[in-house]
Amino acid sequence: MKILVVEDETRIAHSIKRGLEFKSHVVDVAENGELGLELASQQDYDVIILDRMLPIIDGMAVCQELRQRRVEVPVLMLTALSEINDRVEGLEAGADDYLAKPFAFSELLARVNALSRRSGKKFQSDLHVGDLRLDPSTLEVTIYGQKIELSKKEFTLLEFLMRHEGQVVSVEQILDGAWGLDEAVTPNAVQVYIGYLRKKLNQPEIIQTVRGFGYMIKDSV
Repeated sequence: MKILVVEDETRIAHSIKRGLEFKSHVVDVAENGELGLELASQQDYDVIILDRMLPIIDGMAVCQELRQRRVEVPVLMLTALSEINDRVEGLEAGADDYLAKPFAFSELLARVNALSRRSGKKFQSDLHVGDLRLDPSTLEVTIYGQKIELSKKEFTLLEFLMRHEGQVVSVEQILDGAWGLDEAVTPNAVQVYIGYLRKKLNQPEIIQTVRGFGYMIKDSV
């Protein structure tokens, strides 16, 4: 899924982003309501995680404006306010669910998944970049129709890159998204595994090095 997190507390936003990316979701973060409203209006998201107390434009106003613009993407509203009236106000503003801080990431993830099911959207299981295909459900990778055998880490790294097709992702983003929250690894590990993938795919140009920034996967044709 593609998820927008609108949260001004950097620590919380980064923690949510890392956790969701570890679950192979694509995540954008906006640090204020104005940017969140702009991104949500211009891009197609599957779920929006929206903090209620935001700078520039607060979460309630963002949610109301999105509904007025007929943006119907499910919204999970986060807040430190947990009184019944606060929750009612959030739901009346157009939010689909409400989660009070502090919260467990497992509960947030469960609510995000429930919202995505409720929305009725069908998500593509297979990922494609040119002739490269990856099926997360069967763990199968093929190129030109030929099956490629990958280790678990190589598969996770390739899936992360393919979910960000055409985007430059930094080494830090790759470490967060492909190695997870608790693994102690060095940035050099990314370079090593990129090399493994290029060799196994026999298409070195499909994973490009963007010097000073990171890596990008794209169709080489």
